[in-house]
Amino acid sequence: MFIKRDFVTFYKQTILGPLWFIIQPLFTSGMFMLIFGRVAKISTDEIPQLLFYMAGVINWTYFSDCLSQTANTFVTNANVFGKVYFPRLTVPVANIMTSMIRYFIQYTLFLGFYFFYIFRGAPVSPNWMIILTPAILFYIAVLSMGYGLWISAITTKYRDLRFALPFAVQLWMYATPIVYPLSLVPDKYQLLMILNPIVPAIELFKKAYLGAGTINLYHAGLSVVLTILIVFTGIIIFNKTEKTFMDTV
Repeated sequence: MFIKRDFVTFYKQTILGPLWFIIQPLFTSGMFMLIFGRVAKISTDEIPQLLFYMAGVINWTYFSDCLSQTANTFVTNANVFGKVYFPRLTVPVANIMTSMIRYFIQYTLFLGFYFFYIFRGAPVSPNWMIILTPAILFYIAVLSMGYGLWISAITTKYRDLRFALPFAVQLWMYATPIVYPLSLVPDKYQLLMILNPIVPAIELFKKAYLGAGTINLYHAGLSVVLTILIVFTGIIIFNKTEKTFMDTV
């Protein structure tokens, strides 16, 4: 029911409706091509710019959507939580599933351009890692939910965080190799990449489909451990917060 509610009401009063799922990644990738590709002339490791940017955009959009919606769980659902009891984790899980529908639409769009460029002989090298796509998607979902659960619990006490979150997510995107390849990051800044657990997922996706990602097994293993820690502690603090949330509304 929550999935249906979120999917229908989000675009209920729009003219183009679900077409925004397609417009958003195309428009974003197009702007990146213009600003970072043509003007700034940032390398994409010889990968067609549209494919390079879209590979990052669709995965980052899924992560940021899940994170933002989960982070606002208590604030946006206060009326429902105050009327009837049900497992509160239902709402974050529903948000993730709703965003996954959008992801599949955008992923299909990506595949359309992907096969088009392959047919034209573009220098992309798909490999066996493509079978890890479900694992990549699951990792992004779990990671975003973990961060979102933490933020949702903190937001109940510090409402200013709601206004700071979009700005923080925007900065986080530029700290992630979306508009630039990880290979361009100097060695002295690699530690910052290790502290960013979304990086391995983005790079593995690019490596699988484009053959241009940078895979660091140590970084990936550390990110998985960090994600597990964030999720489990997030669930604990989320469940603790839900017991007293209505007293602070």
